[in-house]
Amino acid sequence: MKKIHLIAPSGTSLDVSSPLAGIEWLQKQGIEVFNADCTNRVEQRFAGSDAERLTEINQLATLSPDRTVVAMRGGYGLHRLLSDIQWSAIAKAIQNGLQICGHSDFTFFQLGLLAKTSAVTLAGPMLNFDFACQGERGDSVTPNAFMWAHFQKAINERKLDCTIQAPQLFLRKATAGKASGMLWGGNLTVLTGLVGTPYLPTQEQTQGGILFLEDVNEHPYRIERMLIQLLDADVLSNQSAILLGGFSAYRLYDNDRGYTLESAIEAIRKHLPDNIPMLTGLPFGHQAEKLTLPVGAQAHIQYDESGFSIQSEW
Repeated sequence: MKKIHLIAPSGTSLDVSSPLAGIEWLQKQGIEVFNADCTNRVEQRFAGSDAERLTEINQLATLSPDRTVVAMRGGYGLHRLLSDIQWSAIAKAIQNGLQICGHSDFTFFQLGLLAKTSAVTLAGPMLNFDFACQGERGDSVTPNAFMWAHFQKAINERKLDCTIQAPQLFLRKATAGKASGMLWGGNLTVLTGLVGTPYLPTQEQTQGGILFLEDVNEHPYRIERMLIQLLDADVLSNQSAILLGGFSAYRLYDNDRGYTLESAIEAIRKHLPDNIPMLTGLPFGHQAEKLTLPVGAQAHIQYDESGFSIQSEW
């Protein structure tokens, strides 16, 4: 990986120092950074007008495959653009070798592309948080070593290989086993918002899949509510496994009276077939330690009560 092409398809930067710090760190690794000017765009809460951001996305179809595309940040904005994205042209660029990476609001693009073309993208780090890594007082912090190692492996070798040691409390009768299927998913709020639209992969596409989910700033009852919607839409019961990543930055209140994220997960678990494992502790989400996951690629997992492993090549 020698070249990174930045895009800003969603929210504008909250802190002007973050993209600068991320670009500087990448350059110190010997990486040439392209399209850095996108980090300066501002249009209300967005990183530029709808037309600017749409043009930038559609121009991905023209990029050389030796560049890795990385989104600046999430926020909100991609949902507005889905109907005018040139899905087939971008998928052809991916077929020719281009890799495109992001998460959070970028889930809109990834699932839309998967639904329309079956092209594989990468759910992984973004510029402002993962490579800038500003501390609580604005001090520069070295990007997470786990994130950087797995990102490089994904880009350079097109491989995912990780073992997670974390007690598994939601296996029911399936205390050990393995599963294979298409790895797909992303941000829970975004995915739920696509139910009933042409930008969510169909049940035929996701049959027997491995669904991964994460979210941020969502109270457990809202997480439960969205999972119930996916349950009622027959999304969850269509999978061979469900992987739960980070659900961070929420606050419990006195009136929760012991209701926790674990309570929400258990409420969903009891409505799923026992043979579908719900695995927790996937290192992915709005957190420093994250894997780079190939959305749309075939993946394989093995699990027991002490943890699980996940592998994929694409």
